[in-house]
Amino acid sequence: MKRFVGFYNYTVILTFVSLVVSIIGMTQCLHGNYKAAILCLMISGVCDAFDGRIARTREISTEDERNYGIQLDSLCDVVCFGVFPAILCYMLGCRGVIGIICVCFFALCAVIRLAYFNVLETKRQQVEESRTAKYYHGLPVTSIAVILPIVFAFQYFVPALLFYILLHLMLIAVGFAYIFDFHMPKPNLKALIIVMAILAFCVFVVFALTEFRPPRFTVDSNPIVSAFTEHEDAAFENEEGGLSGITPSNQKNSDDSQGVIKPDGQLRLQDDID
Repeated sequence: MKRFVGFYNYTVILTFVSLVVSIIGMTQCLHGNYKAAILCLMISGVCDAFDGRIARTREISTEDERNYGIQLDSLCDVVCFGVFPAILCYMLGCRGVIGIICVCFFALCAVIRLAYFNVLETKRQQVEESRTAKYYHGLPVTSIAVILPIVFAFQYFVPALLFYILLHLMLIAVGFAYIFDFHMPKPNLKALIIVMAILAFCVFVVFALTEFRPPRFTVDSNPIVSAFTEHEDAAFENEEGGLSGITPSNQKNSDDSQGVIKPDGQLRLQDDID
C-alpha cells in the first residue's frame, strides 16, 4: 500500500520545478522585484517546454500515471502561465477597472484553454498513444513566458504611457489567441533554440539596460487614464522594496511637491492626502 498519494518519477521533476519557480516569482513580484519575477516566468517557460519531451522518454507507464501527468501539467500551468502573469501584469500597472478586466480576461482564457485541451489530450492518448499532434490549436499558454518578457523589455525603448497601453493590449490579444482555434505548428529543436536566444536577449535587456519605474498610484487607479492629467510625470517614482506599485496611506514623502494620482484621476499633493 502506498504511503503517499500521487505518482513520483523523474518525468514530473521539471513540472514541480516550474511551479516552485513561479511561486517564488509571485513573491518577488509582490515585493516589487519585477526583474526577478520576469526571470522566474522565463525559467518556468523553459521547464514547461522540455517536461513533455522528458515524459515521453519513459517507455513503460500505466494509464493512471499518464492521466496523472496530464492533470498535473495542466494544474501547474494554470498557476505558472495563468495566475502568475496576471498578478505580474497587475503589479506592473494593469490597475483600475480597465486593468482588472484585462487581467481577469487573460486568466479566464488560460483556464478555459487548459481545461478544454485537458479533456482532448486524455481522449487522444486512449485512442492513438503512439502519435503526437504536429500543431497546436490556438496559442499555447506557455507562450506568455516569451511574450511578457519582450513587452517588459520594451519599456526601455518606449514612453511609459505606450508601455502601459502595450501591456493592456497584450493581455487581451494573448487571451483571445488562447481560445481562438487556429493551427500553430509545434516547435522543433531548432525553433526552441531560437526561442531560447530571444529569451537570452530579453534577459540581457531586462537586467543590463532597464530600470523599471513602477507607477505611483493607489490600488483603484489606472496609469493609462491618469497619464492624461496635466501632471503625468508626478505619478512616477523609483521605489526600493515593498509593494512598490502601491502607495500606503500612512507613507510620508519628504518632497512636498510630490503628487499622487487618486482614483478620480486628479493629482493630489501628498500632504493633502496624509
